[in-house]
Amino acid sequence: MHEPLKFESFVSGTLKQQYEYKSFSPIPVNRQWYWEDPSINTLLEQATRSLAGLDAFSNIVPDIDLYIQMHVIKEASTSSKIEGTRTGMDEALMDEEDILPERRDDWKEVQNYIRAMNDAIDALQTLPLSNRLLKQTHATLLQSVRGEHKTPGEFRKSQNWIGGSSLKDASFIPPDYAEVPDLASDLELFWHNESVEVPHLIKVAISHYQFETIHPFLDGNGRIGRLLIPLYLINAGLLAKPSLYLSAHLEKHRASYYDALTAVRTSNDITHWVKFFLNAVHTTALKGQETFKSILALRNEVEKSILSLGAKAKRASALINHLYRKPLVSVNEAAALLGVTHQTANALIKDFEQLDILKELTGFKRNRLYFFHDYYNLFMV
Repeated sequence: MHEPLKFESFVSGTLKQQYEYKSFSPIPVNRQWYWEDPSINTLLEQATRSLAGLDAFSNIVPDIDLYIQMHVIKEASTSSKIEGTRTGMDEALMDEEDILPERRDDWKEVQNYIRAMNDAIDALQTLPLSNRLLKQTHATLLQSVRGEHKTPGEFRKSQNWIGGSSLKDASFIPPDYAEVPDLASDLELFWHNESVEVPHLIKVAISHYQFETIHPFLDGNGRIGRLLIPLYLINAGLLAKPSLYLSAHLEKHRASYYDALTAVRTSNDITHWVKFFLNAVHTTALKGQETFKSILALRNEVEKSILSLGAKAKRASALINHLYRKPLVSVNEAAALLGVTHQTANALIKDFEQLDILKELTGFKRNRLYFFHDYYNLFMV
């Protein structure tokens, strides 16, 4: 293993002359890290406490998996938005035929991301966090979308860059592709090296920076790098469920996010990045706790409302459980889900409208969509 590294004397890497440009080679991270700045310890304690509070809801909230899917959908739409797609959370909930043709490419990218996240989280039950898992996730992410020709599921075999239209005017050029396998292998060893006595939140902060700096894929590095965060936390046992996603915070503070990553490479300032990351975890975990509290309160209100439906309450409960996973439904979808006629499903949805659980979204006379608005709005704060 490499020599220990101190944040305050950290040197991030070197510029290497290639044919007509200079690429950046980061130093390996699989080593012991330490720091003197006491504010890191304070931020680490805050973030750890907030994350533990969020994780506690995994045991408090009944049927928590019902609500996790909305966290995944929010993360997919927000993380993709950082990369320039225009699909909002409302559109992400719709079927393809309900999306305007000119917006379907973006919609498909978000749907791929939802599937990639769900598959990766499921895979952690049988696979450790690994480059193999990230490659599988990347293959799903780019399947049949704009990046499908950029070697899905494989590390790059050519040079890529960030910013600008070419290597000549790029704002950042990652390491040469020949360096990627060794750097990625070093990062994977770092994830599982028990002799590195560094708190997990510091390790995942360093890991996200390193992954984005290696930029191992030709496309999709930002999304895979952000997904790496909850995957790491689940793999390390800090989260039982994938309830922490940072993309909403990172999108809100996008300029600061990129500036903090850039400052590590250009100014060796890893302290600033780690502080930014810990604050993001703390803020997002607190917001996540509030969301779960609001979900529990809404759930109690809805259950009381459903009791007023008498004999219909059992079907109503089944429909509500579906709406917690996906708060948008058509009459045909409800009929298929409940195994009832179109007329019976339509009557139940009318009941939900009267109880102010659902609102009609389209204004159409046919092919109407109904929206569980109060629940959806909990994820928009």
